Amino acid sequence: MLYGTPALQPADKTVLAEIEDMRQDLKYRLAETHRWDGQLCRQLQARAIQGSNAIEGYRASVEDIQSIMAGEEPLETSAGIAKEIAGYQQALTYIGLVSRAPAFRYDVGVLNALNFMMIGHHRHKTPGVIRPGSIWVRDSSTGEAVYEGPDADLVPALLDELVAWLNEGDLEMASYVRGAMAHFNLVKIHPWRDGNGRMSRAVQTLVLGRDNITTPEFCSIEEWLGQQRTTIEYYDVLGAVGRRRWSPHGDTLDWVRFCLRAHHMQAQRVRQRLAEAGEIWMFLEEQVDADGLNTRCVSALYEAFVSRRLRRSRYQADEGLSQGQAARDLRDLAAKGWLRPYGETKGRYYEAGPRMAELKADFAQRVTPLRDPYRQ
Repeated sequence: MLYGTPALQPADKTVLAEIEDMRQDLKYRLAETHRWDGQLCRQLQARAIQGSNAIEGYRASVEDIQSIMAGEEPLETSAGIAKEIAGYQQALTYIGLVSRAPAFRYDVGVLNALNFMMIGHHRHKTPGVIRPGSIWVRDSSTGEAVYEGPDADLVPALLDELVAWLNEGDLEMASYVRGAMAHFNLVKIHPWRDGNGRMSRAVQTLVLGRDNITTPEFCSIEEWLGQQRTTIEYYDVLGAVGRRRWSPHGDTLDWVRFCLRAHHMQAQRVRQRLAEAGEIWMFLEEQVDADGLNTRCVSALYEAFVSRRLRRSRYQADEGLSQGQAARDLRDLAAKGWLRPYGETKGRYYEAGPRMAELKADFAQRVTPLRDPYRQ
């Protein structure tokens, strides 16, 4: 028996309708190709990876995560955390692929494979293999056990039931609700020795991706969940609704509402970023033209606007340039006051120069506060 999907109240249906409207609007906007789409998608994926891993205590900057995604050495992140990031990125990349696959069915093998992708570097934790014994979730600050998973001998049947539900259950419900319940049931079953939280958040993203409203980068709430205050709320609601032991009864509406609120807030944020991306790109095109620089330099300037740090290799790959061409462009941008170089050789990177810093400060003042949909 799994935790059941709750009946939505009028307020929830209103929030859900607003989420659907925002996602459809995003889908419409993304149907038209723009120069900045690739960089925006990369940013969103990096922020999702950052958020989900930060919940587990694996912290890395968005810039280092993008370096890891590109197969480069990060500048600040430790080797151990880089492995966690790379594993999670591999799983999300696969989720992106199967989200667009014409034929797909959930099965336990897929879930085990995703777990192996995430934590395969921890062989002593038997990645991709159902846990053989008991498991507890502990408060990292006190060491106190706050949740005990179901007995190991119940786990195979529970996973089979969850997979059957993913394929056939509550199909009339919105994917945002089904994704929330997939997340909740999987994290409460806690079927593996490690990676259960990240797996549950990733499977929620997969449920949304299969709905084909937008790509996983644009529908994931992992970035939102990774914010410190939201992470505390996340653990609080998981504990309040799921209690201290596997007990698949009671009302799960508070959990679904928490997820719907997260979807609404994140959708607002993504919509703002999409609108800002177009405005920034066009403004930068005008500035590059006025400065007599090559139009391709806009790509580097946009990266410097949305990130704290720009590396030559990323700009070179984005524009298909030689190392010499990329280096010359970045030197020109630094000379014009757009960028400021730091470090030497392989460790060299660029941050916002005075002109870019002024532009970023101007846009920061124009950001509209997000609206909590449950507080009218």
